[in-house]
Amino acid sequence: MSDPKDGKVYWCQPHKRAIVHLDSYQPSRDVLRLKRKKEFSVTLDEEFEGVIKGCAAPRKNDDETWISGEIMDAYIKLYELGLAHSVDVWYEGELAGGLYGLAMGGVFFGESMFFRRSYASQIAFDFLVVHLINKGYHLLDAQIMNPHLAKLGAVEIGHNEYMELLADALKKKIVFL
Repeated sequence: MSDPKDGKVYWCQPHKRAIVHLDSYQPSRDVLRLKRKKEFSVTLDEEFEGVIKGCAAPRKNDDETWISGEIMDAYIKLYELGLAHSVDVWYEGELAGGLYGLAMGGVFFGESMFFRRSYASQIAFDFLVVHLINKGYHLLDAQIMNPHLAKLGAVEIGHNEYMELLADALKKKIVFL
């Protein structure tokens, strides 16, 4: 993470980790309804830079962001190497939301998500989870718990449990796309 006050990049290792159990994920009724209506379309890796820029934009009621230019540049390089990926959500041909993260072994490390239209980030999240399940992933690391992640089904686990899950999932050989 970067600190907007000093511009430095810091590694963050929380004592508790937010994860999503892929085998027990349940989308909300609203997400199921929107999927049936097909108001949004979703792509993978078609608009990575647009997604990371959307995620880096300051949130409502906040003029700072933890995603610095240095972090964006690093993730764009990781995307070019095939390690970082985006879920791009479109509404009427415009980027409406999305998320990005890293895929390694059987783990997807979610970094950030954003929306410009209500529910777009939830549609991105649902698409990601379904994709990970279909590909055989074992772990979706959501990093630090917040109310939005809790609403999406994330739970907090302790560091030791996380490290065990991570070690097992990293042994898998799964290609994201």
